Amino acid sequence: MNINVLLFQNFTALDVFGPVEVLSSIEGYVIRYLSIDGGIICNRQNIRIMTDKIMECDYNSIWLIPGGWGTRELVADNRFLSVLKRIADESLFCLSVCTGSALLAKCGALNGKMATTNKRAFDWVVSCGNEVKWNRNARWVQDGKFYISAGVSAGIDMSLGFVRDRFGIDKAEQICERMEYTWNKTN
Repeated sequence: MNINVLLFQNFTALDVFGPVEVLSSIEGYVIRYLSIDGGIICNRQNIRIMTDKIMECDYNSIWLIPGGWGTRELVADNRFLSVLKRIADESLFCLSVCTGSALLAKCGALNGKMATTNKRAFDWVVSCGNEVKWNRNARWVQDGKFYISAGVSAGIDMSLGFVRDRFGIDKAEQICERMEYTWNKTN
């Protein structure tokens, strides 16, 4: 099973690598880094990731959509939003961290769904999707195949919740122990 991480310029590092640390602990899961055009993607801390072109993958898998300053530009990028809508529609599960929910809201994937986001960007994200059931207080929420977390470190908690739901509490707690991480189990 692939876990496809959708990267874009100026993504937030912990939005990606916190959940990847959790999800890479699942046997048989392969992490792939993808972007719209493929090639090197760089974040604000100058972390450079080589990505595959998104069109060369199976959309029917698990997707991770991070947040970051790059989301501010992408909410106006119709090409990106069109691809993201297809990803969200065809995915088995769609996990989003921080302002990644703005992108999912803007493309319409979260219409009628519960969601949350980084509390510091909450009002801006809400403006990207007024048909979403926004929860200002949640650390993370799950609605169907969507797992949506608040800011940055909440993505780790959400990913552990995903693991718990799919593989059981024992597996999630084993990952926490290995990471020496104190999990916020409730959303």
